[in-house]
Amino acid sequence: MIHGYAMTAGRSAPLGATFDGAGVNFALFSQHAERVVLCLFDERNRETRVDLPERDGHVWHGHIAGLAPGQRYGYRVHGPYRPAEGHRFNPNKLLIDPYAKRLTGRPAAHDALFGYRAGRPDADLTFDRRDSAPHMPRSVVVDPSFAWGEDRPLRRPLSETVIYEAHVKGLTAGRPDIPHRGSYLAMASDPMLEHLTRLGVTAIELMPVHAFADDRFLTDKGLTNYWGYMSCAFFAPEPRYMQTGEIAEFQQMVARFHTAGIEVILDVVYNHTAEGNELGPTLSFRGLDNAAYYRLAEDPRFYVNDAGTGNVLDLDSPFTLRLVMDSLRYWVEVMHVDGFRFDLASVLGRTRGVFDRDAPLFRAIRQDPVLNRVKLIAEPWDIGPGGYQLGAYPAPFAEWNDRFRDQVRSFWRGDPGRIGKLAKRVAGSAARFDHDGRAATSSVNFVAAHDGFTLMDTVSYADKHNEANGEENRDGHNHNLSDNMGVEGPTDDPAILARRDRRRRNLIATLMLSQGTPMLLAGDELGNSQGGNNNAYAQDNPTGWVDWDAADPAFLGFVRRVIAFRAAHPILRQRRFLHSQPRAQDGLPDLFWRRADGAPMTTGDWNDPDRRLLAAEMRMASGTPAYAALPGAVFLVFNNGPEAQVVLPEAPQGAWRRRLDSARDDAVDDPGGLSALISADSVAAFVLAVPDDPA
Repeated sequence: MIHGYAMTAGRSAPLGATFDGAGVNFALFSQHAERVVLCLFDERNRETRVDLPERDGHVWHGHIAGLAPGQRYGYRVHGPYRPAEGHRFNPNKLLIDPYAKRLTGRPAAHDALFGYRAGRPDADLTFDRRDSAPHMPRSVVVDPSFAWGEDRPLRRPLSETVIYEAHVKGLTAGRPDIPHRGSYLAMASDPMLEHLTRLGVTAIELMPVHAFADDRFLTDKGLTNYWGYMSCAFFAPEPRYMQTGEIAEFQQMVARFHTAGIEVILDVVYNHTAEGNELGPTLSFRGLDNAAYYRLAEDPRFYVNDAGTGNVLDLDSPFTLRLVMDSLRYWVEVMHVDGFRFDLASVLGRTRGVFDRDAPLFRAIRQDPVLNRVKLIAEPWDIGPGGYQLGAYPAPFAEWNDRFRDQVRSFWRGDPGRIGKLAKRVAGSAARFDHDGRAATSSVNFVAAHDGFTLMDTVSYADKHNEANGEENRDGHNHNLSDNMGVEGPTDDPAILARRDRRRRNLIATLMLSQGTPMLLAGDELGNSQGGNNNAYAQDNPTGWVDWDAADPAFLGFVRRVIAFRAAHPILRQRRFLHSQPRAQDGLPDLFWRRADGAPMTTGDWNDPDRRLLAAEMRMASGTPAYAALPGAVFLVFNNGPEAQVVLPEAPQGAWRRRLDSARDDAVDDPGGLSALISADSVAAFVLAVPDDPA
């Protein structure tokens, strides 16, 4: 008996703490443990310890009648402390249940969290007996039921998707008109939903919302882990974004996004955990079974570090793989999210250390009836050998395409010889993605993301300015492909401001007019700056937050128009790749690259390092079935040179009309005629309206 509660054998499944109406079943995996102790905490934070009495294989379990949702708990696990053999059990450390659905807070910065005595030679080989419980959050038993009503998956195809990458706190902290700023509730507030729907985005990709920990080296400098790429619990929403601590707040957010027609994609970090390397804290997995959860080096005292964060999870281990799969299904089935973006996904595809596009996790997801229907997006690289795998992932995965960002920035910066690279990106990066039946929407295109310069900083800074991160400006990458237009940072010079505005418009227009799936960084539509910080991972302050007060209404209006233009013209967002092949219905190629004089591009033109203008005539792809084929065409002009008169393609059965122009502040609907004047440094889009085409 435990304070009046009766312990019985319980069940080995499901893993975690499960309320069944009569009590709570506790089940925990540990292959090498010798004893598992459940720790229950009452309302006065008094701890009661009881052993889990049963073991089924490597799952320890027990049931306690009378417990209910809201019960706080944790684990202490006994076993060998032999780091040289990969074992780091320490029952003095209170551990988070890896299946916890809710945490009371985050781990505090304290030496008691470490399993060893710091400051000694070979410190991680020593053993620390201090109790970490006063400094650790509690896992909490939850009732995950929620009144979803008519909520159903939106299932929007990627061809109709515009992704908006956002940080829960960063997007809302600067909006005093929104209640509960910095929270899940604020994310789905009426002002935010109005902004996103007017903008035209169809999916919001949230930066990590799994519960995460702060890095000690940051807290020692008075900083925090703002971005959240240090997960410590894969089922629990991050508590710092909650008002009441109840998971229903997250569920309510998702339901409101769905009502507005917006899908929710989570940026998930299953490649590593917040416990770091052998000198990191003992929060959960390390103390539960270090050798079973992590991929250890040849010397098992140390960790494989393909993520660059100190450790990686071992997805060759069945129970670690099960943990990830159970977590993914939980967020879909219980929290109703619509997809996932996998951080450093090449780590997840490593089998025995080598990347395999048919790795166990990828196979498991592809056959899973819950997961193979949601959006799946890979960040296709890690820092390990052979880690850059852009284009190598199997369908139905889409992939972040950093080549698009770099080569589009490079073209508009004026770097020589970039015409051919631009053409490849505008056409959907087919050389990377057109294999194994993959769709042209597999390329997730972006010109800015959370990692790197914002769009405004890309046109305002030549160099990074990360001094506030406390690393003497050594952090963050140096390959920004940016241009300050003559002045580093803010300026009042109207000519420079005009050039920066035009460059931003050209970058956004190129993004939205290219084949693939576009992703917009939150705040870029407003002109948000981070002051040149291209690695604001520790800046939980106005540097990292979106600056709504500095919003540029004219630029916001342009972004809305170009997104609406993309939505109105399916030719720009096709599933099939364009390969300049003739179409059965009219013999015309689906893609035709032209010079300003209307002539086709030659090999010499493609190799001309000084060529600054490229035009593309696009139609529905060759091979498009009749039921999906649409008449008409679009003609796109990307001009990074001086003003030019551009010959329009022949249009014997219709007429060209200019519908988009980055040199104009207003909506455009001009007849094209035989040729059109294209402003210097601009993007223009023409539509071929035919008799049965309402465009």
